[in-house]
Amino acid sequence: MKLMKVAVIALPLMAAAMPAFAERAYSPQEQKNKEIVLDFYQKALNDKDFDAASKYLGKYIQHNPMAADGPEGLRGFLDYLKKNEPQSKSEIKRVLVDGDYVILRVHAVRHPGDRGSAIVDIFRVEDNKIQEHWDSVQPIPETSKNNNTMF
Repeated sequence: MKLMKVAVIALPLMAAAMPAFAERAYSPQEQKNKEIVLDFYQKALNDKDFDAASKYLGKYIQHNPMAADGPEGLRGFLDYLKKNEPQSKSEIKRVLVDGDYVILRVHAVRHPGDRGSAIVDIFRVEDNKIQEHWDSVQPIPETSKNNNTMF
């Protein structure tokens, strides 16, 4: 009986202590969505290869007001990167998947030696194609009022 009481108390405490970012087991489709977005991200943002990345695109509705809509909007952005920021790199720090949504926490550096930006990219995947994209970009400041990292 005493063991049961300890378990009843300890299990909720252990669950509360688990990090919010703990990865749960994904369904087969969620795992596929994750793989699609990760491969797309590598081909698009790091390789800057529109042709390789475009196989993952559906409508590609763009919610960033600074970017043109659709696959051609992405092509234009990648052409800009190749020409103006060819050494830019994006390192994915976290991946979260919830159904059709794949959320990335990214450290993007446009020029070697820069601190870069902390980005949250959100993709909606349907029928194994990326249909929508949202993002929030925050420059990494030189100093911080705390000792935590942005990642």
